[in-house]
Amino acid sequence: MLQPVILSGGSGTRLWPLSRELFPKQLINLQGGSETLLQATIARTIGLPNLTSPLIVCNEAHRFLVAEQVRAMGQTSRVVLEPTAKNTAPAIALAALSAEPNALLLVLPADHVIRDTKAFQVAVAAACPIAEQGALVTFGVVPDVPETGYGYIRCGTPMGAAFKIDRFVEKPDRQTAEGFLKSGGYLWNSGMFLFKASRYLEELGKHAPKMLESAKSAVAAAKSDLDFLRVDAEAFAKSPSDSIDYAVMEKTDAAAVVPLNAGWSDVGSWSSLHEALDRDGAGNALRGDVLTVDTEGSFVMAESRLVATVGLKDHVVVETKDAVLVAPKDRVQDVKKLVERIKQDGRSEHQLHREVHRPWGSYDSIENGARYQVKRLSVKPGASMSLQLHHHRAEHWIVVAGTARITRGDEVFMLEENQSTYIPLGVKHRIENPGKIPLHIIEVQSGSYLGEDDIVRFEDRYGR
Repeated sequence: MLQPVILSGGSGTRLWPLSRELFPKQLINLQGGSETLLQATIARTIGLPNLTSPLIVCNEAHRFLVAEQVRAMGQTSRVVLEPTAKNTAPAIALAALSAEPNALLLVLPADHVIRDTKAFQVAVAAACPIAEQGALVTFGVVPDVPETGYGYIRCGTPMGAAFKIDRFVEKPDRQTAEGFLKSGGYLWNSGMFLFKASRYLEELGKHAPKMLESAKSAVAAAKSDLDFLRVDAEAFAKSPSDSIDYAVMEKTDAAAVVPLNAGWSDVGSWSSLHEALDRDGAGNALRGDVLTVDTEGSFVMAESRLVATVGLKDHVVVETKDAVLVAPKDRVQDVKKLVERIKQDGRSEHQLHREVHRPWGSYDSIENGARYQVKRLSVKPGASMSLQLHHHRAEHWIVVAGTARITRGDEVFMLEENQSTYIPLGVKHRIENPGKIPLHIIEVQSGSYLGEDDIVRFEDRYGR
């Protein structure tokens, strides 16, 4: 049995402003087409032999977004919630303990781009018999440039379609990377793995016993919540934090690497995303409503309005509803510093988009001022908000599309398109969509405080 394990815990701050803490890059469509990176990761496993449904490890804040994206694919999955970020080794331990002991775990980060799915599947198929024999296999990307942003793997003696790993090499300087490329025998460390669940746990027990002990305790005390598995937070908090490379792969004598040449990128920055996408004759990757004049070698993206450039060379321009980034391509690694500055200034743009997704749908804060705020609510068919009240604001609702079932105090009534109602301060209320099409409502809030934390929930089907 081949069990995909999708690691979906990252925040992708280097791809700000498109990627945010509560809506990170793996949940975004970065490649064009119809799939997010998470969906593309799952899709590229379809067709592998003896495949079972994926097991996804993600954090609490992303759980409904992940579940909804899997459902939209017509797929099923098991979702393990990681209480705190502890890096990849403990996260994979949770997955291994939740899987069948003899299952082959195909561990894939949710935020990578692979352009050649067939080549990827050929490499996985070649790695399966090696992993069945007890090896811990990683996939090493065949380098085509002297990249200094990736770690490297030096290949040792051949073992079938793989090589025994001679050693791992930290991110090199330019001269060293050029030497690796010329000499051959070096591969980029992709962060993708294949091994038996039992073998990983065995090696983890040898080299990081405290980590294994914490993961076992966390899974033993786990509880099911809707479609999610909540491991014990207190037990998991005791685990050391470390990557699988440092905790296991660099210490085990069972490590092997299978070369992969499949158009891989970890899209860790805007410049790497630019390289991973199709480009026009001037070397530009353009997304959205974009016009360019005398622009070359650039990535330009418009989310909500026209973006026009003149005379740009080797730049990144990214527009969202609430932020715009402009940076030379050779400075995009410093976007992380910019995000830290946003946090230090007490702003919220590092965390949320203007449009915020919820398990019932989404809301877009389209206007705000002193003592008022206007939102556009979109409620999915069959979905329901929680029964709630607010201490500091009243709300006016106008249905612009669909049909709403409204709870207001002791009343329950229907609202059709172009009808409206008023929710006084302190009154329990709820919106439900009993129809088969999305429900769209314009909400006008008024009051002394309009923060999202002014919510008292009484009933909530989503367990918030």
